[in-house]
Amino acid sequence: MKVLIEAIEYYLPSKVEGASALKRDNPDWKIEKIEEKTGIAKRHVSGVNETAVDMAVSAAEKIFLSGNYREKIDLLILVTQSPDYKLPTSACLLQDLLRLNKDCMAFDINLGCSGFIYALAVAASLIETGTAKRALVICSDTYTKYIGKKDRTCRPIFSDGAAAILLKPCNYQSLGPFDMGTDGSGFFNLVVPASGARVNKLNKPKGKLFMNGPELFMFTMDVVPKTINALLDKAGKTIKDIDLFIFHQASKVVIDNIIRRMEIPKGKVFINYRNKGNTVSASIPIALKDAQKGGRLRANDKIMLIGFGVGYSWGSCLIRWGGQK
Repeated sequence: MKVLIEAIEYYLPSKVEGASALKRDNPDWKIEKIEEKTGIAKRHVSGVNETAVDMAVSAAEKIFLSGNYREKIDLLILVTQSPDYKLPTSACLLQDLLRLNKDCMAFDINLGCSGFIYALAVAASLIETGTAKRALVICSDTYTKYIGKKDRTCRPIFSDGAAAILLKPCNYQSLGPFDMGTDGSGFFNLVVPASGARVNKLNKPKGKLFMNGPELFMFTMDVVPKTINALLDKAGKTIKDIDLFIFHQASKVVIDNIIRRMEIPKGKVFINYRNKGNTVSASIPIALKDAQKGGRLRANDKIMLIGFGVGYSWGSCLIRWGGQK
């Protein structure tokens, strides 16, 4: 796909929780062992009245500060599983709040950890077919609002954040190929019960995030190697040809085991979960921006992005880095 990532910015809430907050609320937790397994030392928590749309606005405005892009955007995609309302579509709110033109398409994608990959594919397809000229993709989630203070499985991992990505046409192959898949039979292993129209038949707390960690881990170990190999086959590449791997920042134990199973050199894997946490759909673009700021990306580098999780859903793609600000 001849589409280029022109700019990336992100926003994280100012409230930061570390080990002391977990220990204060849960004196019986073995915090050191939890942190050793997750690799996560700090998580960002949205304010009581701060929503995914609020965070999306903050991330997007950083994009606009770096250039006169606002009037040129004709496609807005918001990836979120924590919308401001069941209806209307949160992207419609964003169009108005960001003062985008009224001829701008705007819609939500309700996906979690793989959502950025899917949104890239959708936006790139619309640009390549001429339906859109410049797209703003925003990933924003406030999972912490679904998590109780005593939740040992979810609270030490999930973090709130938003990332904004600007896409434009280019004259060379910059994005793709893609590999994506779904296995909805495992939906109940990462779910917020009774959060929609379905009556709560899962025997889990209403409105609170439930995660079956062992099942999610087994799912990940099964599908991530497969999607990496499938994508390499589509591209005619090998692991040696990839300059950098950026995974959804799930946790240390997950990424370490993927690296081990796929025999990927650790120097080729970018991680930033320690002080960012698992920001769900925003984790990959936040990591991509951090890699850029840290000097890990060079012109024409081949980068593999891999998302996986809630759904079950997964996706991967290749990008060729170049021209980004």
